[in-house]
Amino acid sequence: MESEALIRLSSFVGALVVLLLCERLWPRRPWRQLRIQRLGINLGLIALSGIIQRFTLGAAAVLMAFYAQQHGWGLLNLVDLPFWLLLIAGILLLDLAIYLQHVMFHAVPVLWRLHQVHHADLDLDATTGLRFHPLEMLTSLIYKVLVVAALGVNPIVVILFEVILNVSSMFNHSNLRIPASIERWLRWLIVTPDMHRIHHSVHRVETDSNYGFFLSIWDRLLGTYTNKPKDGHETMLLGLDYAQQPEKLSLGRLLIMPFVVSPRALNEKK
Repeated sequence: MESEALIRLSSFVGALVVLLLCERLWPRRPWRQLRIQRLGINLGLIALSGIIQRFTLGAAAVLMAFYAQQHGWGLLNLVDLPFWLLLIAGILLLDLAIYLQHVMFHAVPVLWRLHQVHHADLDLDATTGLRFHPLEMLTSLIYKVLVVAALGVNPIVVILFEVILNVSSMFNHSNLRIPASIERWLRWLIVTPDMHRIHHSVHRVETDSNYGFFLSIWDRLLGTYTNKPKDGHETMLLGLDYAQQPEKLSLGRLLIMPFVVSPRALNEKK
């Protein structure tokens, strides 16, 4: 478990530093908020979530993978496949599960209360990719444990997927300008910053699209893909239409945000 934590921490820090540097050199959009202030808020949320996870469920998904393997639990433990096929199947199934989880966090009002903290960022950068309310992080971890148990994913695949998920989330939330000719082809395989930025639009129809975190195939196959924002990438308004004041998006206010009724939560109940 110590090795698992070291691998994840190293990949997180390395990818974050590289992406923050690249964003500064090749930014896609101008910043609305003071960048140092946003970084403080986002990194504060990330650190708090990490501490809470470490002292609660921690590496529960990996532990469940070992337990499922030892006891023959899960779909993939019922078939005799070479490791490379188990690796591909595990990555695909876990990525699909994260896509479906993301859809649920938008569709279920009580889950949206938690997830709106992620969408309340008025700018996007690599830190937004890991900016989630601690309760959402714990809920997501419980979900992943159940998915790993049901699928019987190999522990090595679980660790690899966690690294892929964290790095890809930071990448597709980054304010990084990628040449259009490259981006157009790249998004046929993975979720790019331009593709995922649409998901953070204030327009509800765009927010409820482009749910993928790593592979772009699920949005295309399941009808939730949006090609481009109607307001254009450099001028589109990001965040929540009911939370556009920077002074009301401090770390303390974000922590209590799920317990304050939002217009969207009310609309979902109607």
